[in-house]
Amino acid sequence: DHFYVCSGHLKDRGFCTPIVDEAEAAAKKKKEELDREIELIKAEYAEKLKKRKKSKDSKKKEKSNEKDKGKEKEYSKDDEDDDEAKAEKEKNEKIKAITDKGATTASDDDGPRIFTLQ
Repeated sequence: DHFYVCSGHLKDRGFCTPIVDEAEAAAKKKKEELDREIELIKAEYAEKLKKRKKSKDSKKKEKSNEKDKGKEKEYSKDDEDDDEAKAEKEKNEKIKAITDKGATTASDDDGPRIFTLQ
């Protein structure tokens, strides 16, 4: 038999106990691990961008100093754009590889859906 029960009763251990599906619990744990890995990759990418931006700023300062001395170096913005595009592509490839590796269907529920009455 099936019937609807409010979430308050479902949390009450005296009313019912959940029947935990081990495969579903394992899939949820695996998805959480993949999400953590993706966040680490995003953080790594942000750190790389900060380093590149910092090095570009120092190169611009050097360039302006060299111009003051009469020396001119060619530094194009295309190189900057290429570096950023490569970094973005690398980040996306890593994320795609992780998501493809762990492609599972995730449920939006926070808990089990099947319970036994006490």
